[in-house]
Amino acid sequence: MNNETTLAHDQALQEFIITRTFDAPRDLVWKACTEPNRMKEWFGPRGFSSRVAKLELRPGGIYHYCMSAADGKEMWGKFVYREIVAPERLVFINSFSDAESNLTRHPMSPSWPLKMLSTFILTEKEGKTTFSIKWAPFEATEQEKQTFATSHEGMKQGWTGTLDQLTQYLAKCQG
Repeated sequence: MNNETTLAHDQALQEFIITRTFDAPRDLVWKACTEPNRMKEWFGPRGFSSRVAKLELRPGGIYHYCMSAADGKEMWGKFVYREIVAPERLVFINSFSDAESNLTRHPMSPSWPLKMLSTFILTEKEGKTTFSIKWAPFEATEQEKQTFATSHEGMKQGWTGTLDQLTQYLAKCQG
């Protein structure tokens, strides 16, 4: 196996991808992913409410948010946008944070990667939008990469719940 093949293979093992097709136009899905009043309606795991502290949709800008569980516990996070190609692609670094937007560790997994490279890709065909999310550790230690690699089932559950909420939100917008 040559170095390029090994790198591609290693990268594939580290990457998590989930895809969902929505019965909604791409422009609406894009707005749901980029406008603060829309993001708070669906973004986050099932059972959590979300609020937006800040959203600056530009390279170098941040989306700083808080997710609250039913018991009142809060988890803060942020995106730092790297690339924005409306309405096709968002690339950003996703991290847990505190209320002041400082990076923090995952509240339940101290070896979770501090930074995640996230890519949202939206494609439209016949009025339906396919939304692909790619997630990979960024500047991670070997231990962080291992934690990520063994957590795909949990990520699938979390993102499935989040995408279910987006499905409901998009239906409400079009209803």
